[in-house]
Amino acid sequence: MSGLPAGPFAVTLGCTAAALLVMMAVTFGVALKVGKHSVVDTAWGIGIALVATVALVSSIGHGQPVRRYLLLAGAVLWGLRLASYIGWRNHGKPEDPRYRDMLSKAKGNKNAYAFRVVYLLQALILWVACLPIQAGMLERAPVGPLTVIGAVLWLGGFVFESVGDWQLARFKADPTHQGMIMDRGLWHYTRHPNYFGDFCMWWGLFAISIGSWVELLFVFAPLLMTFILTRGTGARMTDRRMTAARPKYADYVARTSGFFPLPPKRTPPQTLCRSRSPAGNGARKVCSASQGHSPLLA
Repeated sequence: MSGLPAGPFAVTLGCTAAALLVMMAVTFGVALKVGKHSVVDTAWGIGIALVATVALVSSIGHGQPVRRYLLLAGAVLWGLRLASYIGWRNHGKPEDPRYRDMLSKAKGNKNAYAFRVVYLLQALILWVACLPIQAGMLERAPVGPLTVIGAVLWLGGFVFESVGDWQLARFKADPTHQGMIMDRGLWHYTRHPNYFGDFCMWWGLFAISIGSWVELLFVFAPLLMTFILTRGTGARMTDRRMTAARPKYADYVARTSGFFPLPPKRTPPQTLCRSRSPAGNGARKVCSASQGHSPLLA
């Protein structure tokens, strides 16, 4: 038997929505206490784990066990790792410029504005993005090839994101790299290993959730996250901010794939010339070719 029971699914949707609202309300309280709204970035990963856990508990007695626990494991491992990393990265740092700039344009009470456009909006996006997880918890069909493909895709994304974050953290921890642009390891093949890893995990969880045609209706969820990661607040915004802050970042953009991992482009040799006037000869130019390698200094 396959399919999605409408009644239990509605209950699960309501429970996860309520859980996200409570989590965001608590996060908002923490933000007011510490004086910065960037704590919501840590809550994003917690929210992924929370949705899967609440969906599992609220749908007890339904669904296929292997699919259910694969979705739970994928969401919880990813969410908690992401939350831990972002929390560690942001600890002791001032407010994120994104939120500071946004709130500077707010009319009226800035905290009320932040709650509406940051916390409630992120709760809604997170709830929509996790719809495949919620549906997959109740899908009764046995697991199949798509489940395996989804699990492999998720694992690849998890490793890619984790390794990319680890490589960047090590690079930034070295004082000799101050002012330099990270273009080593996975960052040699894509400017955004973390976003590419996210992309793989969203699509992996979607594939795991599929047991019948009903789950295909929720394909808009990974499509939404793909748009956000590539064209929204993900890769495009990061590139724009880095290019404005670090002039040499444009060289990195020119030679490195923006999202999917690809071999870096070879920059054409540049010709360097200087005037020279040896005795007995007219002025002439002496030229030499350089390899066009852009320095890491930003």
